[in-house]
Amino acid sequence: MKFKLIIVLVTDEKTEAIIDAGRREGATGSTTITAARGEGLNPKKTFFGLTLEGQRDVVLFLVEQHLSRRILEAIASAGEFDEAPGSGVAFQIDIEDAVGLSTQIENIQREIEDEI
Repeated sequence: MKFKLIIVLVTDEKTEAIIDAGRREGATGSTTITAARGEGLNPKKTFFGLTLEGQRDVVLFLVEQHLSRRILEAIASAGEFDEAPGSGVAFQIDIEDAVGLSTQIENIQREIEDEI
C-alpha cells in the first residue's frame, strides 16, 4: 500500500472545516501543528514589528494514494483556497515508507476497494 502526505497551511479559523472535509473523503486521522507563521506574496502590515495577521495551523494527513486527490480537492474547497487570497494552501508529497498504521489498514483497504 502506498501513501501520500497532504500538508495544509491554513488560517486557524478554518482548521476544523479542513479536518472535517478530509475525514469525509476518507482520511483516517490528522495531526495539527498550531501557531505557525507565514508570509505570502504581499507581506502583511505590522505594528511596531508585530504582525497584525492571525496565526496559521499546519494540518498533516497521511492518506492512501488512491484517496489523496479527492481529499486534496475537498480540503481546497472547504478552505476556499481559490476564492479567498491568503486563506491557505495544500499540497501532497509521496511517502516512501510508513509504520504504525496497522490498526488503520483494514479501514483503508475497505475504503479503496472500489478505487482499485
